[in-house]
Amino acid sequence: MTGELSIGLIGLGEVGQVLACDLQRNENLTLWAWDRLFPVDGSEPRRAATALSFLTAAGSMREAIRGRAIVISAVTAGECRAAALEASQALTAGTYYLDLNSVSPATKAEAARTIEAAGGRYIEAAVMSPIGPQRIASPVWLGGPHAQEFLPLARSLGFDGAAVYSGTIGAASAAKMCRSVIIKGIEALAVESLFAARRYGAEKQVLDSLNATYPQMGWDGPLPDYLISRVAEHGKRRAAEMREAGETLRNIGLEPLTALATAERQDWLVREMAERGIALRPDESFSWQELADAIAVAAAADEKLHKQARKGA
Repeated sequence: MTGELSIGLIGLGEVGQVLACDLQRNENLTLWAWDRLFPVDGSEPRRAATALSFLTAAGSMREAIRGRAIVISAVTAGECRAAALEASQALTAGTYYLDLNSVSPATKAEAARTIEAAGGRYIEAAVMSPIGPQRIASPVWLGGPHAQEFLPLARSLGFDGAAVYSGTIGAASAAKMCRSVIIKGIEALAVESLFAARRYGAEKQVLDSLNATYPQMGWDGPLPDYLISRVAEHGKRRAAEMREAGETLRNIGLEPLTALATAERQDWLVREMAERGIALRPDESFSWQELADAIAVAAAADEKLHKQARKGA
């Protein structure tokens, strides 16, 4: 990459922080960021913005994106439309708008119309793996009429896994959403099955049976911890994505029975942890058994209190 390039990053959550850290490796690049939680004291995006000294934390969306050559949207699924609408009011004509959000094809198409009407060049992006292992080099499928022209620039920034999927907006996101039905569904199934097996004292037998049936998956190793930790850490965001997957299915006339159930189970674990005061500690290894036990103990204590209250009424 030659010449100075200015990038505006919308959203400084998990994905936004990874991208910010990796983008700053490029010389002659200035990075601005905006997150709607910046004004909230103690919020994670605000703490991240303070820690990442190489970026400029903007005081508004307009300040973050005005005059930038590229704007990257990495908000939550539920904020995709709102982010595009707000960005469209400040976007400089000709700016590339890279939309990394995990949403339905219809949502991407609506965001694209909003950005294009403001003179921006919208590029659909579908991240096809967890962002953690390969970070900015993760496989990303690009879509839309500007995808091909944007590809060399994306790769020069470090998006080594970027590839053009389609010239049509929505096609890449359709593939992403269909994949998510499986990936997030397996996570939700692991929570439901293994938490129940733990309570019944059958976890070893269940895991042994799963490993015998699918030996290549690693049910006898770190897989259960990995699957359930993803829900515990990111269940709220993943549930929102699954509701977008539900919209994707409805739009072709397929009732999203499994997708919406997955969203409910993802939400359930996050809600249980919040209500029971259970928090993950990044400096400690994760154990799904410990999490299941903590929820079960807290639930039993609550039930005991409720019974005592009913007796005293």
